Amino acid sequence: MVLSTYQTVKGKGEHEIIIQKSRFIAFFDRVETEEAAQAFIEKIKKDHWNANHNCSAYLIGERDEIQKANDDGEPSGTAGVPMLEVLKKRGLKDTVVVVTRYFGGIKLGAGGLIRAYGGAVSEGLNAIGVVQRSLVQVVHTAVDYHWLGKVEHALRESPYQLKGIDYLEQVDVQTFVEVDKLDAFEEWMINITNGQANITRGEQTYLETDI
Repeated sequence: MVLSTYQTVKGKGEHEIIIQKSRFIAFFDRVETEEAAQAFIEKIKKDHWNANHNCSAYLIGERDEIQKANDDGEPSGTAGVPMLEVLKKRGLKDTVVVVTRYFGGIKLGAGGLIRAYGGAVSEGLNAIGVVQRSLVQVVHTAVDYHWLGKVEHALRESPYQLKGIDYLEQVDVQTFVEVDKLDAFEEWMINITNGQANITRGEQTYLETDI
């Protein structure tokens, strides 16, 4: 996954709703491979072997190259596909969900099942949370010590996020910078330090913010 920004489920979690005495428990996780998604689904099936159904859906890849939906015995198209559609409508990536159903004795009909499984996923996402992941690069700014106060103050007043400061022969100020703003950041830092900063680009990583 090398998208500059994307949304995904916050992490592993579960959320239960009850509809017409049937229990619908949505289990979520973040996955980057189909093998990981299948392993998660199998674990839920094993843990809830006595449930009536363990329906599943997942989306994986930059352009949702891998997407699967499984009704697990419910009428075709009434469970897995509605679950997958919720993930798509939320614009999520690298997300797997299993909705476990314990039948309560009242049949819901096709329309009722579609609403129930879709609703279980939607309400589950609201409860567990969704995050936006933004690709950033760690930029190292090495300056003499007399520049530290000015640089640190400017960073704290800016939209850039300070990662940390190492006190070496020079001060090494590390900043998280979105990859499409690297040139602008470096020009900004050079102006602040009158061209006295030695700027190098470090590793790339993702920062997460709740949405």
